[in-house]
Amino acid sequence: MSYQARRITRNDSPYYRKLFKDLDGSRSGRAFSRAGVELALASYPGFHLTAPPAEATPFGVFSASYVPQHAITQTVIYADGHRVHVPPPSRTRPAPEPLPDDGEGGLVSPGRYRLGDLFGARSGDKGGDANLGVWARDDVGYELLRVLLTTSRLRRLLPEVAELAVERYPLPNLRAVNFVIRGLLGEGVAASTRFDPQAKALGEWLRSMEVEISR
Repeated sequence: MSYQARRITRNDSPYYRKLFKDLDGSRSGRAFSRAGVELALASYPGFHLTAPPAEATPFGVFSASYVPQHAITQTVIYADGHRVHVPPPSRTRPAPEPLPDDGEGGLVSPGRYRLGDLFGARSGDKGGDANLGVWARDDVGYELLRVLLTTSRLRRLLPEVAELAVERYPLPNLRAVNFVIRGLLGEGVAASTRFDPQAKALGEWLRSMEVEISR
């Protein structure tokens, strides 16, 4: 069972969003919402709902894991419908280990910048984990990205990440750095209580942040 309540201010008026998850749908459905509505109607003048009380909806729990390549059939389908099976490679490299946090790193060009003016980003979900990739346009930009966007700085820029396990993978051939943020999405998209349950906006959220760069 989990419960979450958020108070948001819109035009100086309080807006409450309450989320309740339970394996027993009879407890997390109308029984829960009805009690909250009755309490609010008896306590807050002018209280109203954005939606009527409803029955509970099902949620799923997902997690990321690895499977051997030979367990997956990879097929290329051409425009004429012709199919070609692609066998798994006979030689592979072991998966790289995430780098430990490298602190602040060196600072390069002086000034105050919005990260979105310097780098691109894309993010998404892998079960309950979020995947956040950030890349530069050229080699100079990648050097700045490599030393600027460390794990510790990411934690400060994104407070919701501060207490979570974060793995950092530099990808120099792509001029990119990839972060795996463990547990940001809880038990997966279908069970997440975030406003952005698939972490699709996480990259743009990071790009909206400003950083001070000094020598």
